[in-house]
Amino acid sequence: MKSFCYSAFCAVLLAGCAPEQQAAPPPPQPISAESKGHYCTMNLSEHNGPKAQIFHESDPSKPVWFSTVRQVFGYVNHPGEPHDISAIYVTDMGKVKDWNTPNADNEWIDAKTAYYVIDSKFTGGMGFADALPFSDKSRAEAYARENGGRVLGFDEIPDSYIYQ
Repeated sequence: MKSFCYSAFCAVLLAGCAPEQQAAPPPPQPISAESKGHYCTMNLSEHNGPKAQIFHESDPSKPVWFSTVRQVFGYVNHPGEPHDISAIYVTDMGKVKDWNTPNADNEWIDAKTAYYVIDSKFTGGMGFADALPFSDKSRAEAYARENGGRVLGFDEIPDSYIYQ
């Protein structure tokens, strides 16, 4: 009996040392009439092109919306913004049928795994060049061949592009 109690006690102690299970990140949300860009405070439906949303661990119930994908890189790198990010989603432009129709872009992918075309001739919803996310690298490369630009991963986007 003594060894059983000792074994049970050790099991409880070891269970306390096990790594915490992380909760699954919130799923991406569809764009709605209430979706307003974090920086411009305009309705996302007023802009064509790719969009983004970020979820924070401190408030996983509502996303922070972005009218352009390029703004996400500035937000993530800015020391004054919250850094308890649990998920970042961007539009998969490889699955958007009509790039000129606002909110035709509700195909969301994990921003960290996307391939981005930057420095292309595409003008985003705010009237500036934007980063175009694709889930399929070959589609991103094909777009860059046809429209200029280069293909990079999330962590490869240079500060010189973010802060132009």
